Amino acid sequence: MPLGKQELAFLREVLPFWGRLTDAQREAVGQKSVLRHFPAGAPLHSGPNDCAGLYVIRSGQVRSYILSEEGREVTLFRLYERDVCIFSASCIMKNIQFDVYTQAVEDSDAILIPTPVYRELRESSLAVSEYTGQLLSSRFSDVMWLLEQILFMRFDRRLALFLLEHADGNGRLKATHEEIARDMGTAREVVTRMLRYFQSEGMVRLSRGQIALTDLKKLKKTASRIQRRKS
Repeated sequence: MPLGKQELAFLREVLPFWGRLTDAQREAVGQKSVLRHFPAGAPLHSGPNDCAGLYVIRSGQVRSYILSEEGREVTLFRLYERDVCIFSASCIMKNIQFDVYTQAVEDSDAILIPTPVYRELRESSLAVSEYTGQLLSSRFSDVMWLLEQILFMRFDRRLALFLLEHADGNGRLKATHEEIARDMGTAREVVTRMLRYFQSEGMVRLSRGQIALTDLKKLKKTASRIQRRKS
């Protein structure tokens, strides 16, 4: 079923190259793209053998992650309304493969521009080609930032940053220790141990499935602590 007027208007607002497409190209996108619904936990993209196309997040939240050899999930980044998932169309990029998975964190809607349609746009439009490169660069930057955290940053600082970044306006974060560990690429036991230390220092208060930030000043000090590297 072709996209409706609301979905086309949404794409026009979100995709910076939309105004530089021809009428025929915009019609192709409208006729062949689809709006999909993903319940929480449902996959949008299932690794290197899956190449459905470009997803534009209409509502909800999704996350992209990789799997370690032990099967542990490591979240690379999260995507929200108006964000674009490029890894689900990675097969259109020559000599580049991504063992990346994407899953709905909550009930989400996304517009799928199928791979053949997006490939044709990229090959025939300089604006789309440039946008694709910029989007890939941005996502790689996210991944490199994550790797830098994992490799060089003390875990207490990483966890303090995570709590400050993900807490709501009331200083509360609804997440299990397992979910935090998955997002941070570590073991649940490591997260639990550090959270208990934070609680003993008065920085947080722990309850089932929820963390309350009780000393923002101390957490921010921990997050900004400069780590001395060994020479």
